[in-house]
Amino acid sequence: MEHILIVEDEVDIANLISFNLERAGYRVDMVHDGREGLERILKDQPDLVVLDLMLPGLDGYQVLKEMQRDPRAHAIPVLMLTAKSQIDDRIRGLEMGADDYLTKPFSPKELILRVKAIIKRNRSTPGSVIFSFGPFRFDKNNLTFYLNEEPIALTSTEFKLLLFLCQRAGQPQDRNDLLKVVWGYSDDVHSRTLDTHMKRLRQKLGEDSSLIETVRGVGYRVREIE
Repeated sequence: MEHILIVEDEVDIANLISFNLERAGYRVDMVHDGREGLERILKDQPDLVVLDLMLPGLDGYQVLKEMQRDPRAHAIPVLMLTAKSQIDDRIRGLEMGADDYLTKPFSPKELILRVKAIIKRNRSTPGSVIFSFGPFRFDKNNLTFYLNEEPIALTSTEFKLLLFLCQRAGQPQDRNDLLKVVWGYSDDVHSRTLDTHMKRLRQKLGEDSSLIETVRGVGYRVREIE
């Protein structure tokens, strides 16, 4: 039974989320303060964090920042909650390490679909344990990534996105296909999510980010190495 931690200061919303997640078979805890939320994340290391951005104590951005800094938490997936009008906030949250977002108000059905998709892609990838491509090495059992033999902290979503592209090196991958495979949905409304993750991934890869190419009108590809 996967463990989900809800960090949401509005008690009614937190209770609604908890009720629906428990009905779907998850073990759920919730806190209503960002600082306490971060402490619980580092202590309990849940399978997923549902994180509101506007929180007392520490806001959601600060929680994301601290999670990315700490090896106990940088790979824990985060579904962030934002108000429908906060487009810039969603982009900022994705850039800081959130895996996906849900806008308030939301439908319980969409909540469960998003949670299931995130948890599914965070599980160990079946097949060969190690996959290497040029300067990249992927440990699929531990979701650990190495760049030129140095460990680089990738979120589970970044890991799966880069692995998917590297396993199909030289082949342009359509934006909607990437959204469907990595995030579990495919529509233009959420295409910014893909672009934001690619931007963050390129930043982490530094000079080797040149291996990732934007294919205008299509999507992305990792170029073949001769």
